[in-house]
Amino acid sequence: MSIKQSIIRIDERNIQFVFGQFDKNIRKIEKAFGITYVCRGDSLIIEGMGANVDMAERVINDLLVICRNGGEITDQAVDYSIKLATDGDKSNVSELEDDKEIICHTLSGRPIRPKTFGQKEYVNAIDNNMIIFGCGPAGTGKTYLAMAKAITAFKKGEVERIILTRPAIEAGEKLGFLPGDLQSKIDPYLRPLYDALYEILGAESFQKNMEKGLIEVAPLAYMRGRTLDNAFIVLDEAQNTTQSQMKMFLTRIGFGSKAIITGDQSQKDLAAGTVSGLDTALRIVKNIEGIAVCNLTSKDVVRHPLVQKIVEAYEEYDRKNSYKKDSNIKKKNFTSERR
Repeated sequence: MSIKQSIIRIDERNIQFVFGQFDKNIRKIEKAFGITYVCRGDSLIIEGMGANVDMAERVINDLLVICRNGGEITDQAVDYSIKLATDGDKSNVSELEDDKEIICHTLSGRPIRPKTFGQKEYVNAIDNNMIIFGCGPAGTGKTYLAMAKAITAFKKGEVERIILTRPAIEAGEKLGFLPGDLQSKIDPYLRPLYDALYEILGAESFQKNMEKGLIEVAPLAYMRGRTLDNAFIVLDEAQNTTQSQMKMFLTRIGFGSKAIITGDQSQKDLAAGTVSGLDTALRIVKNIEGIAVCNLTSKDVVRHPLVQKIVEAYEEYDRKNSYKKDSNIKKKNFTSERR
């Protein structure tokens, strides 16, 4: 392939934002696409192999749009833009910076919006369906976005209360008997839900609404026998439900309610041999009208870039192990047939 050179005009006021602190953004682009760059006044000259220059140019222009629209160029936005360009995806990260995408604001004023197109599909599914399954690895925003939508619906008066639940199951450890009253015993299992509520609502507002019974945080076992009308219900860590628990939960949903079920199918803490209620439900109800299934992937991880690499490494490991297991089964069957 031939060497290509491209010149991008950048307003001097935007150079520092596009380049990032200590030029970290432009260096990241340089490393990702193997290009070199020179900045002369308001001109950014990039040089490298033809296709790589095109991809680098696209990422820089995408960041410029964010900058011109008054958005913030985060590390995640740079990484995601590079990923889209590398994968040949025609979407632009700047599309996610539209104010229309904002779900709500945290107590500190930070806007909460989808940061990937997978998350955007997830949020759209929440808007257009009664029951939504959000499945994907850690760091994809499954629970956090669900909480943001629940709080927004509550503030707008679309629902009368918020119910947050998850199965109280130990993550591979035996914790023994926890001290304190019932609330103290279950709080450690529900801490991730509290964290999101505190950040968006604030501790004082959360406590007031909880005392009034307008926000309820409880273990899944407490849902049995209830009918949940006019509520926004979030079931977190659904991969740790049993089949009977999942059926029980899905049949609690009443009129005027919306339910979001989130889970990571690669991180089950169930006893050996126990079938996950989430896995079973996805096979049974996925084709029912009014129910949506959103599968987020490692591309949608919005935590530290290392988290994305860890998720991808585990996915690759699982694929290889699955292939070896299938190969061994085929060899065993072939040997048995020959005998």
